[in-house]
Amino acid sequence: MPTYIMLSTLTPEGVQTIKNNPARIREVNSEIEQLGATVKAQWATLGRFDFINVVEAPDEATMARVSLELGSRGTVRYETLSAIPVDEFIASL
Repeated sequence: MPTYIMLSTLTPEGVQTIKNNPARIREVNSEIEQLGATVKAQWATLGRFDFINVVEAPDEATMARVSLELGSRGTVRYETLSAIPVDEFIASL
């Protein structure tokens, strides 16, 4: 299944939401599953991005739907990258 990296930056509203309800992070992961994708790994990070998520989705359209749905809430900004396994990348050259 295709893998994507979602880089997330909380807006001020998102920071307040997480501060008041840390369990919201896991709730969003469940919502991602309802949209047809699966969070395979997740890290909270320091620096430019607040979270790094490894997400599997059947196709780019599903991943676009996830990004648009979550981004439309105004609490987080996302940058989504398509992740290609190195062996597949080398084989394609």
